[in-house]
Amino acid sequence: MKKVFIVEDEPSLQFFYRQAVTFNDMELLGIAKDGNEALNMFKSFQEKPKVILMDYRLPIMNGIKITKEILQIDKKVKIIFITADSSVKDQALSVGAFSFMDKPFSIKILIQEINKAFKAITNST
Repeated sequence: MKKVFIVEDEPSLQFFYRQAVTFNDMELLGIAKDGNEALNMFKSFQEKPKVILMDYRLPIMNGIKITKEILQIDKKVKIIFITADSSVKDQALSVGAFSFMDKPFSIKILIQEINKAFKAITNST
């Protein structure tokens, strides 16, 4: 099963991402609303997610810092950085994000990006 973890503080976007994941034969492991919760949840997962949808602007700790911390724990996880702040694209990619998506976008584009991440995992094994 394709395992996904969402890190997003906006309830409407949490719902949007949840729909994209659950209606496309992927398993949602959880949703974190801030940086500390994201790290604690990630560390506690018995089986780690393969893909993470990561917001940039989050309470407590931004998405760049969380990405760095998560990739120190699991270098294989694919992090899709999602934000309306396109000025952080280069920084997100330089710390190891798999890809970067500018808000807004359609659910179809989100699913395509998630599938690209899973395909990259399959191709690297």
